[in-house]
Amino acid sequence: MGKIAFLFPGQGSQATGMGKALAATEQIVSETFKKADEVLGENLSGLIFEGPQEKLTLTVNAQPALLTTSIAILAYFRQFGFEPDYTAGHSLGEYSALVASGAISFEDAVYAVRKRGELMEEAVPNGEGTMAAVLGMDREKLKEVTGAVTAGGNPVQLANLNCPGQIVISGSKKGVEEAAGKAREAGAKRVIPLDVSGPFHSILMKPAAERFEAVLDSIKLSDAAIPVIGNVTAEEVTEASEIKKRLVEQLYSPVLWEDSVARMIALGVDTFIEIGPGKVLTGLVKKVDRSVRTFAISDRETCDAAVAALKEGSE
Repeated sequence: MGKIAFLFPGQGSQATGMGKALAATEQIVSETFKKADEVLGENLSGLIFEGPQEKLTLTVNAQPALLTTSIAILAYFRQFGFEPDYTAGHSLGEYSALVASGAISFEDAVYAVRKRGELMEEAVPNGEGTMAAVLGMDREKLKEVTGAVTAGGNPVQLANLNCPGQIVISGSKKGVEEAAGKAREAGAKRVIPLDVSGPFHSILMKPAAERFEAVLDSIKLSDAAIPVIGNVTAEEVTEASEIKKRLVEQLYSPVLWEDSVARMIALGVDTFIEIGPGKVLTGLVKKVDRSVRTFAISDRETCDAAVAALKEGSE
């Protein structure tokens, strides 16, 4: 059997009711939600289980909510004895990966991502920055487009390199709109505006990153027991000092997801297990390499199915 990677979803995967059924019957799951409520001093679990979805989707709530749900589901899944050789998470999901790898405590991670969400929302006034997904265009070509638009005074850059032919751009509203038009002219199949509250993973997040460094200084980061494939470099990170550096850079740097998946495959990973709500990441993994096995675990049913298939595969 090849190696296993645990993957953790980022913002956009949140859904009202995520983790609710599992928390109702599993103490190990409900305890994780309780712990988040204690750390934040509010009823985050109530918002996750009951909504409203609009409030849950706010960056400042979505980030701790996704982290909490992913780690709660991870706690349930780990009882079956499976451990990863590598972990990775998409943007916010990198914090779940760091918890899974032992580099940061769950409590510190919840506190940090709540602060991260606040700083990201404050960095750029609402409506001034945005993001869009560009489909069917080569990254080098798109980089030329965004470079030209930025040089013209409207900052925009590649933000999420998700899989072949799917790249998200981020920046000022004008910059993204201009780059979207130029991308279409240059042969992009489609450009889809994203419903986000800010220009994440763009240089406009630099002020947030500088303030976020102080947040990371206030919590304990340890060396990771399991290598984490970082968003910024698409390489293994284990040292606490480097983890901290990359988490600051991550706020204004592109998420190299396609490269991260390719790196894990090169390291011998043939089984990718997405832990948390939705199955966005397993979909992206399949677009990078069809031959690998993927599982998305979000509740008891999907967990039991994955456990059965994994046990069969190891016999």
